Amino acid sequence: MNKAITDGLLLMPPAFDLGLGVWSSENGTAGSATYQGAANAALVTADQDFGNCLELVKTASTQKLRYMGQTPILPGCYLRVTARVKAMSGNLPSVRIAGYAMGPGDVHTTGLTEVGSAVALSAYGKVATVQAIIGTGSRGGVDMAWGTTPLYGHFGLDLTGANNGVVRIDDIEIEDVTSAFLRDLMDWVDVRDFGAKGDGIADDRAAFVAADAAAAGREMLVPAGVYRIGSNLSINTTVRFVGTVTMDAAVRLLLMKNYDFPTYAEAFGDEHLGFKKALQALFYFNDHNILDLKGRRVEVTEPILISDVAPGLVSFSSRRVVMNGQLNAIDGPAWAPDVVTSLATYDVAQPTTLTAVANIANIAVGSRITGTGIGREVYVRARNIGAGTITLSQPLYGGSGTRTLTFTRYKYMLDFSGMDKLDRFNISEIEFLCNGVASLVMLAPAGETFHLRDCSVIRPRDRGITSIGRACQGMMIDRCQFLSNEMDLRAQDRTTIALNVNANDVKVRDSRFVRFAHFMVAYGTGHLIVGNHWFQGDNEANGVRFGGLVLTRPNVQTSVTGNYIDNSVIEWTNEYEVSPDYADQFSFGGLTISGNTFVSIDVAPWFRWISVKPYGTGHFVHGLNVSGNVFRAIGGDVDRIEQVDTTFADLNFSRMRNIVMEGNIFNGVQQYVSNPLTMDFTQATAQTTWTLSPGAALPFGGWARNVESVVTQGMITNASNARVSELPYVLTEQGTGKKSITLNWSQAAKGRAQVKLRMDVLA
Repeated sequence: MNKAITDGLLLMPPAFDLGLGVWSSENGTAGSATYQGAANAALVTADQDFGNCLELVKTASTQKLRYMGQTPILPGCYLRVTARVKAMSGNLPSVRIAGYAMGPGDVHTTGLTEVGSAVALSAYGKVATVQAIIGTGSRGGVDMAWGTTPLYGHFGLDLTGANNGVVRIDDIEIEDVTSAFLRDLMDWVDVRDFGAKGDGIADDRAAFVAADAAAAGREMLVPAGVYRIGSNLSINTTVRFVGTVTMDAAVRLLLMKNYDFPTYAEAFGDEHLGFKKALQALFYFNDHNILDLKGRRVEVTEPILISDVAPGLVSFSSRRVVMNGQLNAIDGPAWAPDVVTSLATYDVAQPTTLTAVANIANIAVGSRITGTGIGREVYVRARNIGAGTITLSQPLYGGSGTRTLTFTRYKYMLDFSGMDKLDRFNISEIEFLCNGVASLVMLAPAGETFHLRDCSVIRPRDRGITSIGRACQGMMIDRCQFLSNEMDLRAQDRTTIALNVNANDVKVRDSRFVRFAHFMVAYGTGHLIVGNHWFQGDNEANGVRFGGLVLTRPNVQTSVTGNYIDNSVIEWTNEYEVSPDYADQFSFGGLTISGNTFVSIDVAPWFRWISVKPYGTGHFVHGLNVSGNVFRAIGGDVDRIEQVDTTFADLNFSRMRNIVMEGNIFNGVQQYVSNPLTMDFTQATAQTTWTLSPGAALPFGGWARNVESVVTQGMITNASNARVSELPYVLTEQGTGKKSITLNWSQAAKGRAQVKLRMDVLA
């Protein structure tokens, strides 16, 4: 900034040879004495050092020389007054720059420093240069800090010391030197001032480090250009990027003061790259644990692989959060799944290993495995190319043998599969626009407490959240919405899955899942599925429905509570058991289904909301509570609420125990089911044996195994209508299919009884 240039201010005083009438021997104010015609002043021409100049005889203790013009004093403007002086004869005086501050109303402003440092003239004919800087601010290098009260000044010099010395004075110069203070005034430092070239070739890291050190709390400016950074760089001051930086993938940029996505996007001149570098920094920060997108949208043009973003990052166990923005997948070839078909050998003695895998180098970690004898959502957790082996996320149920398998590697917006372990990673308030282009998140092989909260996941191509190992341990999904990419397809044509689980203690709460093939495929125990709403319906008449929640471990210790379960099945299987026939393991148990609203709309009558599907023989239910639910069929009744899917095997009804199915409400359901079941029975003619059959009213078509109570209602009589006072004895598991009981009397009797029976034992 230079006011003489930008505002056209006239700062320079006239030369002496233009007349001494504007040069005062006093303070320079109007009416003060001038050197025009003064006895001690004369103009000299052709001085060998100065050319035309003023020769002055010192006759006063402080001989003043002031320009009578009004030199303006502007806020933020700094003036330098320069004079060159030499002694010619007589006593040698000292010389200093001096001024006279004038405020409003042409009144002198008192109390200010109005002189600069004095320079003693040490020899005749030797030129001395004296300078002083005048400005409004008290900054380093300012000799006269006048503040904002003075409006102008009269500037010149003083001769002090002994009188009767003769001096010659060159024309006095006044110039704007504000540019010397501009960096401080604008509160930034420019990396170019510290040697940065910005040509994209030279390594500018040292210049950035120097500028950061010099900033001392001020902002660092990165002006237009491309600045290559050759190694990791931490910047401790706030940075403003006009130009961009470039660095290798493994090199980290840590912005300690303004760590947020918009700054990284500006730093790299690309939103996708900026997000990746900000995410990289997140894993190496100690000062910050949150990457704030500041409400910005990131155009994601290819999968973000953490193994590429942060090379060498194997394990991370500190809380980190990405929040507050939108990630938008842009279609392109990078999102196409990789599909490999290969031969592999499976041995039940190594339940999570495939051996002799052909073409293994082309099979990526994280690939989903499909083929004969494989449960849903089985993935490649690890591979050993040299040994030709693959580690599976879950065992296969199809037995030992060599088979042809298909390996499909979906592509995810955020992919952590290249790490060994990731704990406590949080994503909050992000809208993921997958657009039918990308899947959402693939977790690391191991880790704990991944948390997705207050997010929207729109149209994932194949999968939402995929676990290929145990990084889903303690996972939490809270207040999120997942909208399928297959909304318009029939339920039987859908393939997308919102999430799968391999470990324990997952919490899915207050979330919404719309029209996936399955909303959740869950192994493990200790899950809490609370307050959610999942839809699986379509627009078909008498449509078929499939598992919304698929539980793949028989003993689940899981609660499904307070959900809205819409046109879908809770499907309970043991499809991950390497030997699915019952031996000595826990069978189906530990499941509580309570306080839910179950709805079906225009479904086939054989639809069921609860289905148990054993993949091997001998299994039974030993711990199931279905209570306090509402079941409602709209647009066509359904036969009943529950079933055993006997595709592979039936249940062993002789071992059923601890089953509670009561307190439920049925609307549009043909068959009421309950356990225990209370029956009212009337025997119209006297018989010694009363046969009571609950028909299909016991859950899963179970046996009549126990009777809790028999209460007669009214008098029991014989054929002569005489009272029968004795109690009958009960026989259970009677009749075809063991689904009846008998009340047995010592004489033929008739009357009415209420019987409470069960299809299980409580032991």
